[in-house]
Amino acid sequence: MTDAKSRLNLSNPWHLLATGFGSGLSPIIPGTMGSLAAIPFWLLMYWLLPVWLCWLIILLGFAVGIVICQRTSDDMQVHDHGSIVWDEFIGMWMTLMAIPLVNWQWVLIAFVLFRFFDMLKPWPIGWFDRQVGGGFGIMLDDIIAAIFAIAIVAALAHWLPAL
Repeated sequence: MTDAKSRLNLSNPWHLLATGFGSGLSPIIPGTMGSLAAIPFWLLMYWLLPVWLCWLIILLGFAVGIVICQRTSDDMQVHDHGSIVWDEFIGMWMTLMAIPLVNWQWVLIAFVLFRFFDMLKPWPIGWFDRQVGGGFGIMLDDIIAAIFAIAIVAALAHWLPAL
């Protein structure tokens, strides 16, 4: 696996984005580090832009992410190497868009839920992860994990409105 990392070049914009600005190069839990690194970017986006534009950026980030992840995966010669975390960025951003309040408690809940579904990959997330290849496959399982996390966030927001 370290041989694959040696094929990365962070001056290449595809590689820089795919690795979440280098956060995916963490030697431990790179997906979690990528998800953590996504939070400040989302906060800036959320505070500075209207909600509709945040969603447009997420949608464009998904579409461009297919190319980013495919090219980086091809360059590394490994499908969905752990250091590729752009998919975590987009999934985390989607999950954060569902929180009812922007406070540390809801951000933490969104983070934990997204990581739970992304790491454990319950059905159908795991099925899509195994069956769909390429850049689209790299992105898709995280989008589905985000949808699962969003559903739980919505339920919690209904049952715990004072949080």
